[in-house]
Amino acid sequence: MQGDEPDAGPRSRVTSPLETRSFRTMLVWQAVATAAVATLAGLVAGGTAAGSAVLGGAVNLVANAMYGFAYGLLRPVGPGGAVIAAIRAEASKILLVLVLLLAVVVLFRELVLPAFLASFILTALLFRLVLIIRD
Repeated sequence: MQGDEPDAGPRSRVTSPLETRSFRTMLVWQAVATAAVATLAGLVAGGTAAGSAVLGGAVNLVANAMYGFAYGLLRPVGPGGAVIAAIRAEASKILLVLVLLLAVVVLFRELVLPAFLASFILTALLFRLVLIIRD
């Protein structure tokens, strides 16, 4: 019977990443990894290293959360809309990562680069969890 499935068909709304379990799990894992690297860096090299690690993880965590938010704001309809929304959200994420990296490097004069990069790279790699976690 028509009307029983309001979202059925090729023009159905695509789910926002923030509404999916896999995306939220990835954000949690990024936060946990950031805390772990910051703790290790703090124990090995002190508070400044811990702060640097937090900033490294925060860059990706904030950018990925913004990706999910931006994708959801675009409210894509159908497969073509989903691709366009994903490209726009990814472009805004990349721009935000670049701005945040520049801001950290310019404003945080005592940056401990190994701690910062370890956390940044680890959280960037954890973004791939979205592909392997099932909703």
